[in-house]
Amino acid sequence: MRVLGIESSCDETGVALYCLERGLLAHRLHSQIALHAAYGGVVPELASRDHVRRLLPLVQEVLAEAGLHRGQIDGVAYTAGPGLIGALMVGAAAGRALAWALDVPAVGVHHLEAHLLAPLLEGGPMPTPFVALLVSGGHSMLIEVAELGSYRLLGDTLDDAAGEAFDKTAKLLGLPYPGGAALAQLATQGQTTHSFARPLTDRPGLDFSFSGLKTQVMLAIQRNQPLDDSGRANVAKSFEEAVTETLAIKCRRAMQQTGAGLLIVAGGVGANRRLRERLAADADGGGWQLRYPRTAFCTDNGAMVALAGALRLAAGDRQDLAIDVRPRWDLSELAPMRFELPPTFARAA
Repeated sequence: MRVLGIESSCDETGVALYCLERGLLAHRLHSQIALHAAYGGVVPELASRDHVRRLLPLVQEVLAEAGLHRGQIDGVAYTAGPGLIGALMVGAAAGRALAWALDVPAVGVHHLEAHLLAPLLEGGPMPTPFVALLVSGGHSMLIEVAELGSYRLLGDTLDDAAGEAFDKTAKLLGLPYPGGAALAQLATQGQTTHSFARPLTDRPGLDFSFSGLKTQVMLAIQRNQPLDDSGRANVAKSFEEAVTETLAIKCRRAMQQTGAGLLIVAGGVGANRRLRERLAADADGGGWQLRYPRTAFCTDNGAMVALAGALRLAAGDRQDLAIDVRPRWDLSELAPMRFELPPTFARAA
């Protein structure tokens, strides 16, 4: 089954072709970073308009890369939520119309489920039950996965997500938008000279909170003005250590609480080098496995949507002709996916 995946939930337009038997056939991604940089954040109306401009040309590029024509598409998947409603509507309308024109099934994909399943792009099934850390600009969540499609929320962010805290702290340090990756790079040049809090780690529970940490950083910057390059790097390093240690502590608790043998890490912050180092050390010491998607598939992309859509279609999910998007959508509302993966899936990457 060859499935075309469309991602348009926020500020990336992603298109990909995925085959359950052969793996990822082709993918393209257009980022809107330059478009939104002047505003210091995503402008929803501009995002939607840019998706309209970029989407169909990207579909053509993906088909050309895969050496296929439209008639060889067996299904279409598109991000139906959560996300910006206007941006979601662009991908959903295009995906549903294309499926209708080609007389193939369509399915709306949950954006977070697509992130959670992204490590499957590297090949090999993920044995359940396992725990997933979804950590990005909009989400910091720990989820117990009893089986594919069956999700139980263990912990959520109470305010700022980790990625949002990275970007806001980067802005305080004068780094360009979006600042998370730039902050991580700056941190490699610094020392841990500030004792920032590890929020909510002094009490039981698996929820996250990073708004207070962001305020701590702001006050530290104000106290130490003017900051030279070394001072800025030290703040960045101290902040990164606080966030990654907090995430690692919560992951250890989740693994102990559930008894799971596998931790999946997905989302943009999952590409952070320091976080990966911490979790790898914890996995070695705790006797559990750790899996990520490759760095290119940590952020929003069409490949994860095509994969999740292929699995949902194989499980019998179908979308009717109505174009239905859900800016807010709880993972627990999804139905389990009960079907046998093809024997070749373990080596499809």
